[in-house]
Amino acid sequence: MKPLLTLIRAFLIFVLAASSARSAEPPVIVFILAGQSNMQGQGVVDMDHADHYNGGKGNLVWSMQHSASRDRMRHLRKPNGDWVVRNDVRISFKADDNVRDGGLTIGYTGYGRSTHIGPELQFGHAVGNHFEQRVLLIKTAWGGKSLHVDFRPPSSGGETGAYYKQMIAEVHDALARIKDAPFELAGFIWMQGWNDMISAEATAEYADNLAHLAKDIRTEFDRPALPIVVGELGNDGVAKPGSGMAKFRGAQREGTSRIKNAQFVETHQFARPKELSPNTGHGHHWYGNAESYFLIGEALGKAAVELNQAETTANN
Repeated sequence: MKPLLTLIRAFLIFVLAASSARSAEPPVIVFILAGQSNMQGQGVVDMDHADHYNGGKGNLVWSMQHSASRDRMRHLRKPNGDWVVRNDVRISFKADDNVRDGGLTIGYTGYGRSTHIGPELQFGHAVGNHFEQRVLLIKTAWGGKSLHVDFRPPSSGGETGAYYKQMIAEVHDALARIKDAPFELAGFIWMQGWNDMISAEATAEYADNLAHLAKDIRTEFDRPALPIVVGELGNDGVAKPGSGMAKFRGAQREGTSRIKNAQFVETHQFARPKELSPNTGHGHHWYGNAESYFLIGEALGKAAVELNQAETTANN
């Protein structure tokens, strides 16, 4: 019996040691990046057709050589021209029923190829540079969706939006893939609004719906003070006073002000002229300008870091 008892004892010691190692493992820092097409990502990487992409002006390759942000973009590419893949920051993004899960780099958009970027690229670098722990970005976004209907949160009353439900399901699925690793949900990043902006009814309700969204997300993931970052619908730069865009941005700002531990991030200053952008007819997508998406991601990441720093300070 002694050899058997020795084996059992050794096995129990191994199990206890493995369990102890898991509990001592630092948590994975998790951010949820949600919204519609501008969160999906419409920044062109390298397409440069003379007729369809304005000769490449404003794409990422062009921006790394010619834009005002070129020096801040150097970390995105290796000297041999390959795009950097950062494995201490990972992304999970589901598009067309396929989940792409891997290291931070270009291509985590709805196109299924490495042709575009969204805010996640520089956001990931910003938070990855701040946190010593591993970072996971769970990106969940669809084009042409409103908060008024599609993302409508339960607390707003009426029928809960189908894409609110799908967003929640995708986040839970991504968290389940972490398996036994501990994690800490560190922020909900919201970049959305075009479909609400073009509807007077949706704009009038937006501030309330945004506050309800924050409440329901925090309840769903049992994180009462979860940092919330709201990106301004900054397309086309400064809005004309009294315009639908100006009213909508006011609703975004008002809604964010009702949420504790939240930050509204202005983005209109990142708009670039269509003449220096690859998609000259797509003002709703920042004309596909990669520098715009880079700077949006950087600003959203900075806000997420600031909120987490403030929370850490308050808890110490």
